[in-house]
Amino acid sequence: MTDRRAFMGLIAALPLAAAAAPAWAAAGRFTVSFTPAEWQRRLGKDAYAVLREEATERPFTSPLNNEKHAGIFACRGCALPLFSSAHKFDSGTGWPSFWQPISKTAIGTTTDRSFMMERTEVHCSRCGGHQGHVFDDGPKPTGLRYCINGLSLQFIPGKTA
Repeated sequence: MTDRRAFMGLIAALPLAAAAAPAWAAAGRFTVSFTPAEWQRRLGKDAYAVLREEATERPFTSPLNNEKHAGIFACRGCALPLFSSAHKFDSGTGWPSFWQPISKTAIGTTTDRSFMMERTEVHCSRCGGHQGHVFDDGPKPTGLRYCINGLSLQFIPGKTA
């Protein structure tokens, strides 16, 4: 009976744990930081869910997936330039994909062990906003595929890195 209560308590706590801020997004760790209420007001419901709660948008729903113009893809949370259109490719996955970031310091990575698998999560180095994940099945020259949520980005046409 005690084991069952412990198990039920764990199950009941899961939604609370999921709603908590990601471990890497500790207060004061990033140069751009707001309260959850301020982030919600600035980003709106859907972008907040992706950038601050690590949600994933549905595939093939972002207009940025089909964006072909020259420009910069910046973090929607703080406008830090993250990816260049010169490094974008069609991965067929339904999310904007890039084979490298603009600079190694623009992004940070952490190990994501959700959904009973291990992946490398990508976040903005300035505000900590969740961008997506990076995989090792991309094109040359890096062999990487930065699979990024369109909701976490803003496109700045014409600007180059």
